[in-house]
Amino acid sequence: MSRTETAAQARQRAQARTADGAPDVRSPNPLWTLGLLRNEIGTTFRRRRTLVLLAVLACVPVLVGIAVRVQTSDGGGHGPAFISLVTNNGLFLVFTSLAATLPVFLPMALGVVAGDAIAGEAGAGTLRYLLVVPAGRTRLLLVKYVTALVFSLVATLVVAASALAVGALLFRLGEVTLLSGTTVPFTEGLLRALAVAGVVALSLTGVAALGLFVSTLTGSGIAAMAATVGLVITAQILDTIPQLAAVQPYLFPHYWLSFADLLRDPVYWDDIRTNLGLQVVYALVFGSAAWARFTTRDITA
Repeated sequence: MSRTETAAQARQRAQARTADGAPDVRSPNPLWTLGLLRNEIGTTFRRRRTLVLLAVLACVPVLVGIAVRVQTSDGGGHGPAFISLVTNNGLFLVFTSLAATLPVFLPMALGVVAGDAIAGEAGAGTLRYLLVVPAGRTRLLLVKYVTALVFSLVATLVVAASALAVGALLFRLGEVTLLSGTTVPFTEGLLRALAVAGVVALSLTGVAALGLFVSTLTGSGIAAMAATVGLVITAQILDTIPQLAAVQPYLFPHYWLSFADLLRDPVYWDDIRTNLGLQVVYALVFGSAAWARFTTRDITA
């Protein structure tokens, strides 16, 4: 859906007035909020840019699977734990693909969506129409954040589903040998894969809040998207510098790959809990900053 169509819908909402022509100042109906969320999610996933991002993410497992298959055909069998295990069970292509996309592709895609959330509306001139209902700023900000989280989950599931399909085509599926050496049935392995996808999606909640905050600082969607992606890349670089070991545990990407502990028996929960707790902190900090900025912003400028 284009920005012009979004503006038309916003104008229609702005024209909802009482009989005497004054704005309707009644408390917002929760059903109206759900309708706004449904409309926002639908608008986001109908945009060509979103579909292109999802298509690119779906292609990553295809490339990884083909690369592993070619390497196996050439007699090579060495590589990281996930990659070397793919040849024994295609289900491990799910874990390999998520490990490949989490550091760069998934946060960049989410940064594009979250960074454009407010700044894109402001740049297109539709933001003021979306805020005609009293107390609309907090509700709109929450809707935008939930939409970003939904995109994060969908993007993660797209990678996982594509990897499972490619793994089934190129490799065998069956009992899963975990990283700890324990063998579990394929159904349990599939459930663990679903749990991994969920943890990966939750690991990006901090990025979504960061992108939303950046989006409230500017009226240019492109600038907000670029700044968000730049901050994600910067955090990734800082997490690799040995001299910054003291601060690295506080960087939001530091525990991203802790999902691998779900592939052990018993599961190691310490790093997973630390990761999710850290994402909650980032979500609260940058979410509060976004709220403070957005609720005091002059949208008529």
